[in-house]
Amino acid sequence: MPQSLSKVILHIIFSTKNREPFLDSDVRPRVHAYLATICRDLGGELVHVGGVADHVHIATTLQRTLSQAEMIEQIKKASSKWIKEVDTRYRGFFWQRGYAAFSVSPSQLEAVLQYIDAQQEHHRTCTFQEEYRELLRKRGVDFDERYVWD
Repeated sequence: MPQSLSKVILHIIFSTKNREPFLDSDVRPRVHAYLATICRDLGGELVHVGGVADHVHIATTLQRTLSQAEMIEQIKKASSKWIKEVDTRYRGFFWQRGYAAFSVSPSQLEAVLQYIDAQQEHHRTCTFQEEYRELLRKRGVDFDERYVWD
């Protein structure tokens, strides 16, 4: 019997709309846990979530039968709805429309997980926009500055 096998690891990054610092220290751990739950519900085996007040990083596996775009749409949609119900102060919460997603080699996975864990320290000296541009450049992703931010 033939099998279709796959192990695609993604590093997904997206911010809050206009990089508003909605993900304060009170709600951030809960948001990260909820994002991880959504990924697991979508078939992600490995899930690691981190970030700061204005954006998140997710390392997860992509289920063979789900497209990258479908997965990220479901993650953002479910988590946005959930956070708005956590407290009235989050009623105006939205994720940015876009995202970045990069494949991760198993040999580089540990470095990506460490990078995600070091977000607090990293963003003491670097803005989300600076980080995002650098990640795109390092991975050879062409982008138009006019359309990256919403």
